[in-house]
Amino acid sequence: MRTYSFLDQLLAEADQALRVSIGPAPAVENPSPAAAMNDNPLNEEERRLTIGLMRVNHTGEVCAQALYAGQAATARSDHVRTEMAEAAREEEDHLAWCAERLDQLDGRPSLLNPLWYASSYSIGALAGFAGDQWSLGFVEATERQVESHLDHHLEQLPENDLRSRAIVARMKEDEARHADMAVEQGARRLPAPVQGIMALTAGIMKVVAYRI
Repeated sequence: MRTYSFLDQLLAEADQALRVSIGPAPAVENPSPAAAMNDNPLNEEERRLTIGLMRVNHTGEVCAQALYAGQAATARSDHVRTEMAEAAREEEDHLAWCAERLDQLDGRPSLLNPLWYASSYSIGALAGFAGDQWSLGFVEATERQVESHLDHHLEQLPENDLRSRAIVARMKEDEARHADMAVEQGARRLPAPVQGIMALTAGIMKVVAYRI
């Protein structure tokens, strides 16, 4: 089995960061849940609202890729590292689905995605340094917050936008499963102040990414 030098790993991480944050949408293992659905017409107000919401979701998936990559890089056990990598592969599907929907709506991703990726990778690496149980606790807390956030988006999305709603609903299911996986693997519950800071940070990201 080939071993990689620190430089090899660094270059691989840089390539991953560029590919996720500014590259084209990744190839998917699973087709979009909206692939077979009709693209119902939206008025301009509905279209702009949906673009903003799906841009936030796309940015959230950029952050998820970065968080999992940072956590995998600093995980103590091979098992946890494998679980992080598997979850990240599913998040790649989410990233592609959101990018595709934005393109269909003549929208664009957030211009600040490289910044979101870098900051999220750093947070993920710090969580990994704290130990596998705390890192898994971070996954569980993050995914529960994302699940709630996607619920809110389902309330906001236009009722006739079946494609966006199908994507968000499927993402919500997957995020809940990732949280359950973390608990099953021995996640430690994060202190309430830490979860509060996470929620505040995510809130800032959502407000900015909706517009920029």
